[in-house]
Amino acid sequence: MADDKQTQAIRDEFRGHLEQFYATLKLAPPYHSVEKAIAHLTASLKVMAPDERARLASEPALKWAQYKTAFVESGLSQKHRGIIAGLARSAKTGLPAEHQAFLDAYLS
Repeated sequence: MADDKQTQAIRDEFRGHLEQFYATLKLAPPYHSVEKAIAHLTASLKVMAPDERARLASEPALKWAQYKTAFVESGLSQKHRGIIAGLARSAKTGLPAEHQAFLDAYLS
């Protein structure tokens, strides 16, 4: 049961970061792709061993690597691409530094 709570907490945190990302950029989130990203993250968490999931939950760098993977593989990095890439290049996003992981997907 603790694994389910841990997975849910990671999912909820990811959803919060996505909401903040789009709200800060003043863009409507592409809801279908957001849900695909969360589903992708959930699937990857469920195949992890409990100790691996616990390590991920406690290490921000690992967690953000998973978030970025879900972000890219869900297609979110293709939505609003021109607008967000332009903002990312200008460094005028107003986003927290941790969201650079999402922005990097638009700059690569």
